[in-house]
Amino acid sequence: MTAEPRTVRTKAEETLAAEFAAARDALPGGERVRERRDAAFSLFERFGLPHRRVEAWKYTDLRALLRTAAPLAGPATPDLLAPVAEDDPIAGLDRAQLVVANGVYRPELSDLDGVEGVTVEALADVAKNAPDRIGRLFEDSDDVVMALNTALFAGGVYVKVAADAKPARPLEVVYLTAAAEPVSVVCRSVVEVGANASMRLIESFRGPAGIAYQVNALTELDIGLGAKVTWSRVQTESEAAQHLASFVARVAGNATLDHLAVNRGAALSRWQGFVMIEGRGARTGFYGATMLAGTEHGDNALVVRHVAPDSTSTELFKNVVDGRATGAFQGMIAVERDAQKTDAKMMTRALLLSDEAQFASKPELEIFADDVRCGHGATAGDIDQTMLFYLMSRGLPRKEAERLLIESFLDEAIDAIDDEPVAEALKGIVSGWLERRGAAT
Repeated sequence: MTAEPRTVRTKAEETLAAEFAAARDALPGGERVRERRDAAFSLFERFGLPHRRVEAWKYTDLRALLRTAAPLAGPATPDLLAPVAEDDPIAGLDRAQLVVANGVYRPELSDLDGVEGVTVEALADVAKNAPDRIGRLFEDSDDVVMALNTALFAGGVYVKVAADAKPARPLEVVYLTAAAEPVSVVCRSVVEVGANASMRLIESFRGPAGIAYQVNALTELDIGLGAKVTWSRVQTESEAAQHLASFVARVAGNATLDHLAVNRGAALSRWQGFVMIEGRGARTGFYGATMLAGTEHGDNALVVRHVAPDSTSTELFKNVVDGRATGAFQGMIAVERDAQKTDAKMMTRALLLSDEAQFASKPELEIFADDVRCGHGATAGDIDQTMLFYLMSRGLPRKEAERLLIESFLDEAIDAIDDEPVAEALKGIVSGWLERRGAAT
């Protein structure tokens, strides 16, 4: 950590401490898990919530933004769960589903047809019976928000894809928050993909409109030799929600990971990824399509660390910022000494649709090998007036011309995952956001 310990607690920090003390003994897992929870929470007690003096959180001062901490959510009741479950932003996509409501896996609401070779367990059961299968990819001392997830997670799912499996349908892990008043949901997914398997995974988050609920989600993904994974992340939380998410992945030799994050919604959202490319010949692609409006704040941060030689990574993040919204992207490509022949590139682009919109970009390279090809770039600006004039000169109204340009800007990132059915479903989220924008202007 880069910040000095602090003893003065904010109201939110005091509430978090009280919630942990009250819930500790009831949270899933045996004595070993409780020991890890205690150690993780001690990190939070020492440093508090991250703030702008913590470099990784420079653009999202959580200590200032998180004024209150909502109480931990209880079980999701059917009357509150039904409207959230029905409001499906990718309803037209054929896929299997795992439903996690208020952090608890609900097998009776899930559908595993068409995903042969995939086994699923409630993470609460794994925490009790096989705790070593959780938290293997990171240290809780790396990040306070991840440490809070370890301390407070109520459950989630453990997904194992067998070696050589090639399920016919994509599998969606659906995280639903169901509440009539502000609550906090702390959840986790642990996914293991066996050697030479091929798997399409989707992770989605949504909750009730008008409720200032809070989500802390963490995903662990371990990809075996020669496996191929596409991972689409859909964040469509309600306009009052606060959403914090962490993604930790390990990629073995000759494996492929394509990760797409579509972000629309939440008053405050932050996604942070930590990826370790450990095998020769591995390839990763990270793509983002973020839409911000009103007074929303959205932050994406990604660290890709190349450990093995002859590996490739590509990063393309597209951001559209309207109204008085603020956004940020922090990205680092780190190449260790033995990772010769690394080919890595990073690009972030921001489209500012109003004079008050703001976006900050901070791409970085950290290279210790001497035979690599690495680069990064960042751009920000408004709609191309030449292109806008061209479309309007062909008879399109201004709003329609703007819509087409914004849509094509974001679609480039969505199309990069090379999965047409999933991409088309996700483009519907972009279209819906643009329709609401057009109605409001």
